[in-house]
Amino acid sequence: MPTIIIIKCTKILYIKYILLTYNIRHYKRKNVIHTCVHTDAMKELVHYIMIITKLLSFSQNTCSEGCSLNLKPSRIVVGFGEPVSVSCEATRPVRVLGWESTLGASHTQQEQVVQWKVDSLIDWIEEPICYGVFHTAPRQCEEKLNLVLYKKPDSVNIRHVDHTGPMVEKRKYQLLCEVQNIAPVQYLTLKWYRGDAMVHNHSFSDLTSSSPVQVSSILEITPTRAENGASYSCVAELELGPEGPQPLPSVASDSLNVSVHCEPETEVVELIAGAETVLNCTATGHPTPVYSWQSPFPTKQSVGDEAILVSSALVPGAYTCTASNAVEKKTKNFVVKAKTKGKK
Repeated sequence: MPTIIIIKCTKILYIKYILLTYNIRHYKRKNVIHTCVHTDAMKELVHYIMIITKLLSFSQNTCSEGCSLNLKPSRIVVGFGEPVSVSCEATRPVRVLGWESTLGASHTQQEQVVQWKVDSLIDWIEEPICYGVFHTAPRQCEEKLNLVLYKKPDSVNIRHVDHTGPMVEKRKYQLLCEVQNIAPVQYLTLKWYRGDAMVHNHSFSDLTSSSPVQVSSILEITPTRAENGASYSCVAELELGPEGPQPLPSVASDSLNVSVHCEPETEVVELIAGAETVLNCTATGHPTPVYSWQSPFPTKQSVGDEAILVSSALVPGAYTCTASNAVEKKTKNFVVKAKTKGKK
């Protein structure tokens, strides 16, 4: 059963333009009856239906090639809520020239330029189309405006995935960056930073959505002791092409500082008794290591809890230093040998 589309109209001069405008966009639809309803005499109603019938027949000859319409600019990038204005120019004499759009629709008769203008663009599905009805073939044609409506994200947040507290060196972890309400997502590049250095970027060019969406990206890291205290962040950046704004619209997350726990580092050293030297058990680690010493004599099992011992205060023998923190425990052995003065 055909679909009945009812157009309410007021006077004959106006309805001619409305019908011309409407029919151009719907001539390709099959099984559609276009009906204009007028509240005056039946004679006028019949007249309008005849006009529509003629237009339906006329539209079958529409040619899509060689359209004599120029859009200036042909591609435009607009921020959400910002004003926009585009002109459509016919390059040959035109009968009707206009814009079909949910916002800012307009038309003119005989004039060869018509403007599409919106004070605040907030329609995510807007697809403005300029149409023309000409005196000579091709009788009708249209040009669709390449319109990009963009919006920076409401927020960009970074956090750990399934982990709390300090990290342990050489283990794998994941960081998650979440981007809220950004459009259009296919122009988004999400960049990961450690400090000021970019370590990864994630493109969403395979997605297609004109309205705002939420997306996320995961960065896998294997921290080292050198990264203790490092800060990670992510930046959502819209790369909208040469017609887009400069600098690129972007929003950065807050920094996420990571704490990396690591094993103490030790070094084996052999010393000679009697010399003014030290037993150095200093280790690096996070949290800071604590130290304990064992001497070769039970009565002197505890000889202090410092990282460095002066060797002249010790007797010959084997000493063991233990450096430990919440992550690991490491030992370092010192062998103190007696040496006679003057002997090589």
